[in-house]
Amino acid sequence: MSAIDVHAVVTGSGPAVVLSNSLGSTHRMWDAQIAELEQHFTVVRYDTRGHGASPVPEGPYTIDDLADDVVVLLDRLGIERSHIVGLSLGGMTAMRLAARNPERVARMVLLCTGAELRPAQAWADRAALVRSDGSHAVAAAVVDRWFSPGYSGDRGPWEAMVAATPAEGYAGCCEAIAQLDLSQQLSTITAPTLAIAGADDPATPPAKLEQIANAIPDAKLLVVEHAAHLANAEQPGTVTPALIAHLEQS
Repeated sequence: MSAIDVHAVVTGSGPAVVLSNSLGSTHRMWDAQIAELEQHFTVVRYDTRGHGASPVPEGPYTIDDLADDVVVLLDRLGIERSHIVGLSLGGMTAMRLAARNPERVARMVLLCTGAELRPAQAWADRAALVRSDGSHAVAAAVVDRWFSPGYSGDRGPWEAMVAATPAEGYAGCCEAIAQLDLSQQLSTITAPTLAIAGADDPATPPAKLEQIANAIPDAKLLVVEHAAHLANAEQPGTVTPALIAHLEQS
């Protein structure tokens, strides 16, 4: 499948950082980080293919499709080398990009993600459900995993974000995750990496991020308390300063 031009929003000034969203979300999932990041970086937020305002090609997709889209985006913006921050599916995209195109990635932050997520059949089943019933069929269950039991914010807008995801886009990305296994590529990654886990994340628990941090040379691990899968939204007071501190290191 060929790369596509994804929808992107560019703000701020300074070195470029690309923010890659999770399955079922849009570039707005990073809203809690933007005001601070814009003071340090040119912030490139985009909607993964099949999500938000990006085109929705027919699936299935592959992780290389998603990485190709980022390369095309960087080329379109005239950015030769960028930091990349990805959560969940966005983290998978970031890992593949850093392993495959190391010249394009300066520093990397991986949040609440995994080098592989088994069993593959569970993702195939979710893709089939969404294709038949729409993304709204999984929205409530997905958002239950995004936030810890103690989260006091309004989950309604997050459920609406998932429910609005085009069914083919959501399903196509499920199929990319189903066939994903980056575990043998991690040791080849040269970008200085920070892995961030939510202590209460049932989808990608801290052990998943520990595996990544142990495999990528010199990577560091941060476990965020009172956070589940969307740690950046639940605990921005911890996550945002950690992002900035890591990305600003020379």
